[in-house]
Amino acid sequence: MDLSALRHSASHVMAQAVKMLWPEVKLGIGPAIEDGFYYDFDKPDPFEPEDLDRIEDKMRDIIRANYKFERQEISKEEAIKIFKKRGEKYKLELIQEIADDKVSIYKDGDFIDLCRGPHVESTGKIRAFKLLSIAGAYWHGLETNPMLQRIYGTAFETEEELNDYLVLVEEAKKRDHRLVGKQLGYFSLNEEVGPGLVLYHPKGAMLRFLIEDYIRREHLRRGYQLVLGPHIMKSDIWIQSGHFEYYKENMYIFKIEGQEYAIKPMNCPGHILVYKSKTRSYRDLPIRYFELGTVYRNEKSGVLHGLLRVRGFTQDDAHIFCLHQQVEEEIIKVIDFVIDTLNVFGFEDFAVEISTRPAKSIGKDEDWDAAHHALSNALKRKYIRYSVNEGEGAFYGPKIDIKLKDALKREWQCATIQCDFALPERFDLTYIGEDGKEHRPIMLHRVILGSVERFTGALLEHFGGALPLWLSPCQVMIIPISEKVMSYAKRVEKLLIENGIRAELDYRNERLQKKIRDAELEKVPYMVIIGEKEAAENSLSIRSKAQGEMGRLMIEEFMQMLQKEIKEKVR
Repeated sequence: MDLSALRHSASHVMAQAVKMLWPEVKLGIGPAIEDGFYYDFDKPDPFEPEDLDRIEDKMRDIIRANYKFERQEISKEEAIKIFKKRGEKYKLELIQEIADDKVSIYKDGDFIDLCRGPHVESTGKIRAFKLLSIAGAYWHGLETNPMLQRIYGTAFETEEELNDYLVLVEEAKKRDHRLVGKQLGYFSLNEEVGPGLVLYHPKGAMLRFLIEDYIRREHLRRGYQLVLGPHIMKSDIWIQSGHFEYYKENMYIFKIEGQEYAIKPMNCPGHILVYKSKTRSYRDLPIRYFELGTVYRNEKSGVLHGLLRVRGFTQDDAHIFCLHQQVEEEIIKVIDFVIDTLNVFGFEDFAVEISTRPAKSIGKDEDWDAAHHALSNALKRKYIRYSVNEGEGAFYGPKIDIKLKDALKREWQCATIQCDFALPERFDLTYIGEDGKEHRPIMLHRVILGSVERFTGALLEHFGGALPLWLSPCQVMIIPISEKVMSYAKRVEKLLIENGIRAELDYRNERLQKKIRDAELEKVPYMVIIGEKEAAENSLSIRSKAQGEMGRLMIEEFMQMLQKEIKEKVR
């Protein structure tokens, strides 16, 4: 059975059930999505969580009736009459947007919906489904339009598959980086600051430092040069690059002394101007510029989501300027860089897609074809399977997207490699070739982690907040049993910190079991329990988050064990 058709049918039945329970509700749209389906409703009063049970019960009645899904193709005029009589204003708007003279509707029982399909044969084919949540959604995704209520659900062929999925959903709720981030004190999003702008607390700032420190060192090791650009630039630059034409609604624009500026949404124009600052030779290429660049994008408030979708974020952004004959090899090197990095951070699987030319774009067809060939050939040479995402490339070139898969097999968009012939032409970038003449370089835009914010969110959910030792903001919690051993505990803390171990001393006047429990809740990798015997012997009683009680170790022995685990980045 086609899972997409099954879920689309379940969405249709959900809308039918809602209309039976609340006839005054107006229908929006209800597509199948990756993990299920949704339907948007215009209802005067908000849906309550208990309403989902009522809707499910009514859906079961419709399923038991086993109505056949009947498709009819009718004229737009006839469709307008049908939905005008039913008072479905959103359906009337959708009909007006359809270019064809005819539209398709689906009928089951007394219910009619404007729909392209496909559906399963009858409502009785829908056996395993569950309604999951209620959210708000602007009609057509525009904030100027009415806010509708969206009900999400999912459907599978069997109850077993549904139950397996629901277990994953519950686990995902526990791992939600917003919940974990708040519980562990990593970050906060404060309305006083503004939506989509992150405040990193000490632990979150340390985690971010560790991620950025690793990625910065790796770039230097792989032949990249560090550059740094301003956060604002004159609008002329963004007009020349094409961002004003294709991206202006997502940019923050303002004036200073009559001159228009924009806060940068991308780092590429700055890197281009560094390249253009002097004459380049073919012997200089490839040139790889790298910047941990903070950018700002005017995302709609409705799509903001914790660290995953924000308005201010930092990219591990690089641009590679190279010869035509170097493009494929440079793409392969970036692919290797991505895979190596994912493995280091504990992500063992990924999915890859190539996105092709969008309707709004710049550049010549032959350049787009050459860029697409370079990207696809690099993946073929690496024996990496990929799918094609038609029309979703950048406005200046096609791209490879590498989506990491976390512990729950969910995909997260992070790394991307974009092949660009257009911007080098717009900025008249050149190098002196072997023949002494000017030639045009090819430009690769690429990120490895992508947004550091998004990657941090994915990392927290992947590990459920229980980060490996090398990434843990606090690696060792020192817990003295009594005040009598506090002096020794402080010496241990000092020695660990001096040897590069991030240690904290729990000096609170609390019971031992509470201190241990609190360290467990904070997901600290190691606890050091210090009593009078440990103080007398210069030893430590070790408790590991992963292994439990480890017995006593001498201080030097413990530090060597930690340093080895950190160096090897054990997961």
